[in-house]
Amino acid sequence: MCVSSFFIRLFSKYAGKDKFGNKYYYSKKRRFVVYKGIKEPSKVPPLWHAWLHFLSDKVPSHEDLEVYTWQKEYIPNVTGTSSAHHMTRKIISSDYQSWKPN
Repeated sequence: MCVSSFFIRLFSKYAGKDKFGNKYYYSKKRRFVVYKGIKEPSKVPPLWHAWLHFLSDKVPSHEDLEVYTWQKEYIPNVTGTSSAHHMTRKIISSDYQSWKPN
């Protein structure tokens, strides 16, 4: 735990926790997040993001989450992990000739 997260916990009020284990705090004029594990802003779910940026005054809860059939579950950025998308190269057929300017 770093010094800033210690002061956040000491001088702010606890607001809640998301499914990734991040804890949220607030004071009179500011709202904070204390990340669980690596400090990665993409780990903040959309409802908590709206709360952090004062787009919503209501603290999010599991009951507030309306799940539609077309929605995918939120996942943080997976760039640089084993879950990241990896491109596969296709071999171009031998009869293909690239364009060359005259």
